[in-house]
Amino acid sequence: MKIDDSSKKTAGIGVSTTQTRAGKGTEKAAGASSSKAPSANVTLSTQVQALTSQVSSASVFDTKKVEEIKAAIAGGQFQVNAERVADGLMDTVKDLISARRG
Repeated sequence: MKIDDSSKKTAGIGVSTTQTRAGKGTEKAAGASSSKAPSANVTLSTQVQALTSQVSSASVFDTKKVEEIKAAIAGGQFQVNAERVADGLMDTVKDLISARRG
């Protein structure tokens, strides 16, 4: 099982523009030989910029703990507490249900 830090991937999300399909008459009038795509300038608010920097600097998981678990699995010493896992799943489901109602 590979653990991937997806927040680092989303921190550098780029903005791309989508070229809209123009009618045939418009294409001919604008000149079909022009292949330059339209561009747009996007400015993020200061609040979004602050959140982006917080996300990129925050650790999503404890690397040391992950290495300890990997070593325990490799050594055959890792034990799963089924009751604790079930309780965690139930808590997650309860949170998701309450968030949906709110």
